[in-house]
Amino acid sequence: MASSNYFTPQRGNGFPDKSRLTNALPTYSSAVTEKMHRHSRSMSWTVPVSVSIPGVHSRRLRLFMPNPSRVRQIGISRFGRRRGPILLCVVLIASIITVCSFARRFGTEEKQWTTNFGESSTLVFGRDDLQRIWKWEIDSGHYPSNAKIPEQIGLSVPPLNPALPPRKVPTIPSRFRPPPGPVATTTRGDGPRRVYLDVQSMPPNLAYPPRPVPGSVADLDVIMDHCDFSQGKYVRDCLEVLRVGAGLDNGNRLRRGEMDEWKYIYMEQEKENFTDPFTDPIPIANPIAPPRPLVSGGETDPNAGLRKKVGVDWETQLPLRAPLQHTPYSSLPAPCNPENPRLFHMFWTGPFTDKPYLALLSFLFTQNVGLHLKDGDALNVCRPEFWMWINPGPAASVPNPSALSDMYEGLKTNPWAAPFLHHRFKDVIKFKLWNTTDQLDGIPELKDEWRELRETLFNSGGHIVSVPAEKSQSKSAEVFSTSAIEDSTNSTDADTSAKPLHTGDNKPDEDDMLNRTGSKSSSSYDRLSVILSDMARFVLCHRFGGIYLDADTIFLRDWEELWGWEGAFAYRWSRLEKYNTAVLRMNKNSALGSFLFRTALKNGLDFHPMTVSRYTKDAYLEGLLLRLPDALFDSAWLNTEYYQRERPPQPYFQEFSDFFDTPTQASAAPQALGFEGFFQGAFSYHFHNFWWKPFDASRNWPDLGPKFSAGERAARAAAEPDIDPEDATDRVADDKRDLDWATVLKRTFESYIRGERPNMYGEWLQW
Repeated sequence: MASSNYFTPQRGNGFPDKSRLTNALPTYSSAVTEKMHRHSRSMSWTVPVSVSIPGVHSRRLRLFMPNPSRVRQIGISRFGRRRGPILLCVVLIASIITVCSFARRFGTEEKQWTTNFGESSTLVFGRDDLQRIWKWEIDSGHYPSNAKIPEQIGLSVPPLNPALPPRKVPTIPSRFRPPPGPVATTTRGDGPRRVYLDVQSMPPNLAYPPRPVPGSVADLDVIMDHCDFSQGKYVRDCLEVLRVGAGLDNGNRLRRGEMDEWKYIYMEQEKENFTDPFTDPIPIANPIAPPRPLVSGGETDPNAGLRKKVGVDWETQLPLRAPLQHTPYSSLPAPCNPENPRLFHMFWTGPFTDKPYLALLSFLFTQNVGLHLKDGDALNVCRPEFWMWINPGPAASVPNPSALSDMYEGLKTNPWAAPFLHHRFKDVIKFKLWNTTDQLDGIPELKDEWRELRETLFNSGGHIVSVPAEKSQSKSAEVFSTSAIEDSTNSTDADTSAKPLHTGDNKPDEDDMLNRTGSKSSSSYDRLSVILSDMARFVLCHRFGGIYLDADTIFLRDWEELWGWEGAFAYRWSRLEKYNTAVLRMNKNSALGSFLFRTALKNGLDFHPMTVSRYTKDAYLEGLLLRLPDALFDSAWLNTEYYQRERPPQPYFQEFSDFFDTPTQASAAPQALGFEGFFQGAFSYHFHNFWWKPFDASRNWPDLGPKFSAGERAARAAAEPDIDPEDATDRVADDKRDLDWATVLKRTFESYIRGERPNMYGEWLQW
C-alpha cells in the first residue's frame, strides 16, 4: 500500500489537499518537506496563473506562463550576475527578429511586415513586368555582367545575353546538364568575345599616358572585385588598380609580379569558335516558386512574395519598345552609336561662376574631343559632347518669352562663361535652356499625369517644399505660378526661361528660399534648385541618354572605357548601400527608365537618391542600375566619414573643405605633385558643394590668356576693385605660398588653354 507521502488527497478543483492550521497557513511534516516543495515550485519552467473568465464568476481560467525566476536563476548560475541578464536580452531580441523573419518569409502579402521599420514598400509593378524589364535590358546589351539575377524575379529560363561572351566549347563534349532549379539567376553569354588589354606607354613615349583605345570597355565586374567597400576593399588599392590597368602610371610602373588580375579594360571581337554548348534553352521547373503561394479563388497569385505599395493597385502592363541590338564597336558603321550617345549633362541655376567653369575646363583637359587637331581635321573616334543646362531664374519661377536670347546675352557678358562660346569649342560644348514643363512633357511616362502633382512637385525624400501660386503677404515676394508653367508651350531650345513676376515694390527678396538662384553661402542654400536637379538628371538621361554629372564634379581622366559599358550606373553613398546620383548613367527610353518614372509618379515624384534606392531595391532591380564604388568618382568620401584613415589615398582629405583650404602639414605640397598626384586613377572628383568658396582666392578670375583678356580684365576688376586692371602686375610675392589643391587644378587647366602645357595625354591645343 502506497504511503500518504506520495499520494496526497485531491480537492475538487484538482489541487492537492494540504493540512492547514486554523489560521489558514500550510503545514509541512518537516523542514525538509517544506524546502523541497518551495524548491520544486521555483525550479519549474512554468508557473500557473489564474485568470477570471468574463461572465463566469464561479470558475477561473488557469494558464501556464514562463517562470521568470527560473530563467533568471539559470542565467545567473551559468553566466554570472552581469552577463546573465544581458544574454537574456539578446536571446529575447533574437527571438523577436526570428519571428519577424518567419512572418516575412511565409506570410501572405496582406500580412507582410515592412522590410525596414518605418519604411513602406514603393513597389507598384508585378512580377510579370519586372521580368519583362530584366529581359529587355539584357536583350538590349545593357547587362554586360556576370552578377546573378535575384531569385525573386522568378525567371524560368536563363536569358541569352548579347553583351557577355559565350562559354568556350569544351574539348571533350560533356554529357552533364545543369539540374533544373526553382528559378534562373544567371544569363547565358551569346555576344562577342573579350580581349583584355595591357595598356601602357611604350618607349620612347613615356612622358604621358596613352589615350584609351577607341571602343574599349571597362569590365565593371573586375572593378567591383577590387573596389567594393562591402568586401573590405580600400580606396587606395582600388585607385592603384584603376591607375595601372589604364596605363596612367606611365614611366613609373614598378615590378609587382603578374598583373593579369588587374586588367579590367577589354575590346569586343566577333565570336570565333566560341559557342554555348547548351544551345537549347533548358526549361526550369517551378518558375516562380514563391515560399507559400497566395491562393485566391483556387489560383496561385503570380505576385506572391512581392510587397506592393499600400493603397495602390498594381500598375497595368508597362509599355516597352522593341529591345535594341547590341553591336560591338568594331562592327559599327560609324564611330558613334546613335542608341548610345556620348552626352555629358550638367544642370546649373543662376549666374555662371567658377564652379561650372572648372567643370568645363576639366572636360576639355581630359576628354578626347579632338582639340589637338587643327580645325577641320577629321577625328576618327566618337568624341563626347557636354550639354550645360541653364536655368537662369529661381527653380519655381515663371517662364519668360525672351529667355533664350537673355541666356546667351548673359553668357556673353559673363567672364566665366564667355570663353566657352568660342567657335573652337562649339562642337563639344553646348548650352541648353532648361524648361521644367517642356522636359516633363517630353517623358511619355509622365506627360499625362504629372500636372496632378504640381503642388507637390518639389519633393525630396518625402520632404515637400510647397510653392504657392501667389505670395501676397510679403511686399517683396515673387509670384510663382505653377499653372503658368503648366500652360507654357515653349520648347527646350525655344525662347523660354525663368523670370519671376514681382509684387509690391517689384523687388524680390533674394534671401527667400523660393527666390534663390544658386547657393551663395551655407546659410542661403538653394534647396529648390537641388530638388529640381534630382529630378532633372533622370529626365535628361531618359530623354537624351548619356551621363549626368553634378556641377561640383571635376574630370580626372578620359571616360572612354565607361562609355563602352552600356549598362546603367550610379555610385555608392559612402559607407551606405544606397545610390549617390551625382554621377548617373542611363540609356535613353530604356525599360529601367520607364520603371523609375512610373514608380516615382506613384510615390510623389520623389527622385532623392535615397528614395531611388528604395525603388530599385523593392523591385529587385538594383543589378540594372549598378552601384559603383565611390572610389571611382568620390575618392575622399570615406575618409571624411572616418573610414579607412589608416590607409588613405593620395591626397588625404579629412574634410571636403580640405580641397579648398588644404592643411599645410598634410598637403604633401600640391604644387610639387601637380595634377598627376590628385587621386590618380579615379575618373572624377566630387567636392560636395562649397559653391561660395573660390577655387583660387589669390587669382579669382579666369586666366586664359590673350584670346580672352577682355573677360579677364572685367573679372579682375570685380575681384580687385581698388586696382586698375591695366596697372595690375603679377608678382610671386603676392601669391599664396602653399597652394591649395583647388588652386593647383584650376591653374593646371588654365595653362592648357593658354597653350603653356599639353593636356594630361600630352596633346597640345590647336587653335
